Amino acid sequence: MKKVKASLLACVFGLTAVLAGCSGGNQQTGGNNQSPANTPAPAPTEASAPAGNKPVEIDFWYALGGRNGEIIQEMTKKFNESQKDIVVKASYQGSYYENHSKVLAAVSAGNQPDVTMVEVASIGAFADAKVLEDLGPYANGAEKKYIPGLLGNSYWKDKLYAIPFNRSTPLLYLNRDMLKAAGLDPEGPKTWEELREFSKALTKKEGDKTATYGFSTAIDIWFYEALVFQSGGSILTEDNKALAINSEAGKAPIEFWTSMMKEGIMKAPPGEKYNAWDVAKQDFLNGQVGMIFTSTGDLRGLKENAKFDVGAAFMPANKSYGAPTGGANLVILAKSSDEEKKAAWEFVNWMTDTAQTVPFSLESGYMPVTTEAVESAEMKAAYEKEPNFQVAVKQLEYASPRPMVPGYKELQEVIMTEIQRAVLGQATVDEALQKADEKGQKLLKK
Repeated sequence: MKKVKASLLACVFGLTAVLAGCSGGNQQTGGNNQSPANTPAPAPTEASAPAGNKPVEIDFWYALGGRNGEIIQEMTKKFNESQKDIVVKASYQGSYYENHSKVLAAVSAGNQPDVTMVEVASIGAFADAKVLEDLGPYANGAEKKYIPGLLGNSYWKDKLYAIPFNRSTPLLYLNRDMLKAAGLDPEGPKTWEELREFSKALTKKEGDKTATYGFSTAIDIWFYEALVFQSGGSILTEDNKALAINSEAGKAPIEFWTSMMKEGIMKAPPGEKYNAWDVAKQDFLNGQVGMIFTSTGDLRGLKENAKFDVGAAFMPANKSYGAPTGGANLVILAKSSDEEKKAAWEFVNWMTDTAQTVPFSLESGYMPVTTEAVESAEMKAAYEKEPNFQVAVKQLEYASPRPMVPGYKELQEVIMTEIQRAVLGQATVDEALQKADEKGQKLLKK
């Protein structure tokens, strides 16, 4: 897990075990100013024009619900209306977890979609299982338009398999009204210890019951990864052959969370996976929590639904700042026909180009994915009007890609289970990480 600071600064500022058997809780162009959407890159094989000028139909499965899902439907409709050769049929398949399972089942059944969203840490697993098409010959260099820090989860074994789409980092969200009322800096805490101090000041009790918690976060792998990075550690060893969290850096996040929970100043929301995220967000909107961790992609929704001043900030630092990139990339399925793949590339290229990623970012809160978009007058004006939108882009300076070895899709479930056991007091930190380490050795050897 190497950081991409140098190239990043230059651009920003200037499956479960099923995967192994599958091999058979919400953006632009660079240098030449020529949109690849208007000058398509050549496909690796020749695909003849549709017989009788009948448009090519392709299926697109996506994994964002609510308003973000509506935006995707609107974008797809706009693409269909922009030309006559391709018709994209977009359909919502549930969360990342649900979509992944459905895609794998569809591949096995031979009725897979042509394009889908894949959560970034699962790209390696899908590619290794030979589910994905190599996009290098289609892109033909056009991938250089994307922010380098977002491409870390696009390659597997030096081949381009995925294009950044709805990309994010975790952020610290603040109820600035609550912070101001408590005499705290409305820009939020900058370090773990400041987060603890802010949380103490914001926590309110009514008798024996806590009416307001200072801080809440789902005990989730994404947030755990961030705190490990902030502590100077990594999730996997450099050769990706073993877990590296049975270490001081791996213990630090769990010890930090458990100590805050014992003090009664942090709430670990109930629920599994994204359900826990939803509880934290609702508690935040209801004024029952002062600060939460959640995705960049939640920015627009929180701003629109809150009755208070919402702030976004870097995740607080321990030894340093740090965050994993996240969200999903667009991929093309290997089993589609050559004609469908060529059409799918036109769609993927269009969906992620500057003209689309700027409004998608502004509507959803996800990061724009191209350098040109970040540097555009429209985004700069938006950042000046609403600085919250720029926080995630700035945090990319400290970001790292998520692990994406094939076993990690299953391994992250193991890690989540073990750190949750430790947080709930069902195991010591050492016991939980030792168990994760033992299970990790088996999964990473598959």
